[in-house]
Amino acid sequence: MSAHIVRRPLWPIIFGIFLALAIGVSASSTSGKQQLLAAGEVRPAAVSTDSASKSITPTTFAPVVQKVMPSVVNIFSSRKVKTDYRQMELFNEDPLFRRFFGDQFGGGNLIPRERQERSLGSGVIISPDGYIVTNNHVVDDASDIKVSLSDKREFTARVVGTDSKTDLAVLKIEQTGLPALTLAADSSRVQVGDIVLAIGNPFGVGQTVTMGIVSATGRGGLGIEDYEDFIQTDAAINPGNSGGALVNAEGRLIGISAAILSRSGGNQGIGFAIPVNMARNVTDQIIHGGKVSRASLGVMIQPVTPDLAKAFKLGKSEGALISDVSANSPAERAGLKAGDVVTKVDDRFVADSRALQLMIGEMAPGRNVRLTVIHDGNERVYPVTLGEQSGNRNEAGDGSKASAGRALDGVSLEALTPEFARQYGIARNTNGVGVRRVDPDSAAAQAGLEPGDVILEVNRQRVSSVEQVQKYVSEGATDTTLLFVNHDGRTRYVVIPAR
Repeated sequence: MSAHIVRRPLWPIIFGIFLALAIGVSASSTSGKQQLLAAGEVRPAAVSTDSASKSITPTTFAPVVQKVMPSVVNIFSSRKVKTDYRQMELFNEDPLFRRFFGDQFGGGNLIPRERQERSLGSGVIISPDGYIVTNNHVVDDASDIKVSLSDKREFTARVVGTDSKTDLAVLKIEQTGLPALTLAADSSRVQVGDIVLAIGNPFGVGQTVTMGIVSATGRGGLGIEDYEDFIQTDAAINPGNSGGALVNAEGRLIGISAAILSRSGGNQGIGFAIPVNMARNVTDQIIHGGKVSRASLGVMIQPVTPDLAKAFKLGKSEGALISDVSANSPAERAGLKAGDVVTKVDDRFVADSRALQLMIGEMAPGRNVRLTVIHDGNERVYPVTLGEQSGNRNEAGDGSKASAGRALDGVSLEALTPEFARQYGIARNTNGVGVRRVDPDSAAAQAGLEPGDVILEVNRQRVSSVEQVQKYVSEGATDTTLLFVNHDGRTRYVVIPAR
C-alpha cells in the first residue's frame, strides 16, 4: 500500500505562530509594567493580606517626624547654688595663703557666694493652651525656666506641679493654638520589637530624632525612681533628651524619655522612658489638683523569691510578701499581717511586689478594694479601704554575745544593748537580737543579712535573746532558715539556705 500524503496550506500555521508570539510579547510587556510599578511604588507601612507576614517597613519616617517635632520643645532652666565657704575660711586662717591672695579674699570679692547652675532638657506639649510635660529633674529647684519651640519662639514657663516619685513635672506657658501630642495612646499595648522614635535636644545641639526598637517593657527595680515601669529602648537617648518624646511608628506618644544606663555618660543603647499611661495619671492630677495623691495600704512589701516561696509553702514565686504592717493603717484595720502574700487586687493578678506597688499607687485614697491573700497556706479575701500615702518610712536587754550555728555560721549576734542601739540608730521600742558582724563569705551574707540588722523572728517565732535565736535555728525542720529582720526602721524577710 502506498503512503498517502495529505497536504495542507501553510498560512494558517504561520499565522498561528505569529499570533502566539504576539500574545506572549504582550503578556511579557504587561507583566514587566506591573513589576516596574510594584518596584517603584511608594507606600506607607502597608499590611499584607498574607496573615503570616507583618507590615512592610516604610522607606522614610519623615511624615511622622514632621507631625511630631513641633510638639517637642527645648527647656533651659537655671538655679542658684550656694558656695560652701567652710573650706575657704580655713584657708583665710593660713597666713601664707593670705599673703598671696590678700585680705579681700575673706570678704568674698574673688569668689561669689552664689553661682548660677544651668541645665537643659526637653518637653512635650500636651495641650494647645500651653501645658508641657517634662522630667522633674530638668526643672527641680529652678529659679528661671525658658521654653523654646521648634519655630524658635521662646517663652517663660512656670511650674504647675511636680512628682519626684515618677520624675515628672508639668509646666505652663501663656500661649494658645499650640501643636499638642495627646496622652491618648495605651502604653500597655507596647510590645518588644516595636519601632520607636526618640525626639529631644541631646547635649543642646538642637532638636534631634533617633530611631530604635522597644527593647523591654515593665522595667523596674533600677533604683532610679520610687515608681518604675519603664519602657526600655535602644533609640539613642543622651543628656538633654530628658523629658522628650518617645513615639511609635504612627507618631503616637507612648513615653517620656527619662534616663539612660551608661558607663560613659552618653548613649550605650539602654534608655528608659516613663510609659504614657503613668504620665497621663500624674499629669491629670497635677493639672486639675496641683499635686499627686496616691493610695496607701500601710505595709512594707518584698518580692517572693523561690526560697521564700518554699519557706511559706507557696506553689509559685508570685505575689507580694508583706514584711510589716503599720499601726492604725488600712492593712491593720483589715486584718492583714506580716507574712501574708497578696496575690490579687480586685480581679487583677499581682505578679510581684513592684506590681502591687504600682497598682495601689495609681489608685485614689478612699477607694475600696478586695485583696486576695495567702495566709498560712490558705487563701482569704480582705476588703480594704485605702488610705493616703504620706511618704514617711515606718518605724518598727542582757548583753551576752555569741555566734549562732548552722544557718548563722559566720554571724556574730548580740542582745540589744543601749550602746548597740545608739550605734545603729535602732528605735528604743525595738525588741529582738542584734547582728554585730557577718562574714562576707557566709550563707547569711549572701542571703542579705548585714551588720545592724535586728532579728525579730526565726522561723516565724519571736525572739528577744541570742539563746532563743540559736534554739529556733537548731530546731528548724527544713533546709532553710527564715528570718524576719529590721534594718534602719524597715523590716524584711531573709531566707538562708543550708550549705
